[in-house]
Amino acid sequence: MCPIATTLANPPRPRTDFSLVFPPEPGWVRTVRQAVRTALADVHRDELIEMAALLTSEVVTNAVNASRISGCSTPIGVHAEWATGGVRVQVHDGAPGLPELAPPRRPEPGQEPERGHGMLLVSACASDWGVCRHGPGIGKAVWFLLAC
Repeated sequence: MCPIATTLANPPRPRTDFSLVFPPEPGWVRTVRQAVRTALADVHRDELIEMAALLTSEVVTNAVNASRISGCSTPIGVHAEWATGGVRVQVHDGAPGLPELAPPRRPEPGQEPERGHGMLLVSACASDWGVCRHGPGIGKAVWFLLAC
């Protein structure tokens, strides 16, 4: 169970929303994670900040991997905003396919550990999440909400 289950009567709000657009390269995951921490610093809720940074990192990593595997060079976009009752983060990429909630499996001896558990983490820890497709392109937007 994730620790973001408390409710505040008047939750603090960050001063601004932010968006970031970047190429589908792994080095950007760290930059985006730090941007989320910086944007939420005014909230003064370490557990909310760290959970938002972690889940953003997982979703951005999925977007980067999907883009690289499919050969998609379309930039990835991240938008974070203070929504009613919490923080909403949306990650858009131009790669085909949808994220999957694959059950974890133990690797056989000598095999690399499996990847792809990021969406399980998002599903378990976010108050809500989803995937939507917009426009005529093949990309998608994955979003999650962390309630306060």
